[in-house]
Amino acid sequence: MSILSEWAHDLEALFFPPRCPVCQRELNSGSRMVCTRCLAEAPLTHFWLAPDNPLTRSFWGLLPVEQASALLYFSAHSGWRRLIHDFKYHHQWRLALEMGRWYGAELAESDLYHSIDRVIPIPLHWRKRLLRGYNQSEYLAQGIAEKLGVECDLRSVRRHRNNPSQAQRSREERWQNVEGIFSVRHPERLAGKHLLLVDDVLTTRATLISCGEAILKAVPDCRLSVAVLAASKHNIQHP
Repeated sequence: MSILSEWAHDLEALFFPPRCPVCQRELNSGSRMVCTRCLAEAPLTHFWLAPDNPLTRSFWGLLPVEQASALLYFSAHSGWRRLIHDFKYHHQWRLALEMGRWYGAELAESDLYHSIDRVIPIPLHWRKRLLRGYNQSEYLAQGIAEKLGVECDLRSVRRHRNNPSQAQRSREERWQNVEGIFSVRHPERLAGKHLLLVDDVLTTRATLISCGEAILKAVPDCRLSVAVLAASKHNIQHP
């Protein structure tokens, strides 16, 4: 960073001090992402420490996953919802990367994820990615892969159909909306690998399951696990 850039950054911080995306309080100088208070009070699930957890069980009979975890419990009335919306809809992609690094550090401390070979984010269709400018799940996946010390694969799986948004759709409509929308371009790259599928928020599991089914159809000998940033208790308990 040049001296001029440093000066501009310091000036911006003087007049517009960074704020915690969760509670909106001013961040102290040692905080890179979220204030220490919000980090201490984060609604962590700790699913990554338990092989038999509610999220893993919620995939039983739907998709053969070895492990499934969420970093946070999602609540519509929580400041963490604001953070997720910031990186999903308001171009705050650095938040997604930092959240991925936090999540990845937790997964790296767990014995359950040491066999992961590749991290694969749920892809967006190219039109939607072009419109938004980025795929927030890619940044989450890159942060996780960095901490696990494995490759983040952005090329092998694609969303070949631009399905409408899942928002405001019924549970049945969401399942129908994602049927057959994914395909695998380089199955040889995934053969025999343990893959970690990454998404931001878990709702009905429909998108993750559709993606996982496409991968297993193309690469029957791979293994799947799932990591989502947030999941509501209701959606975990009611597949």
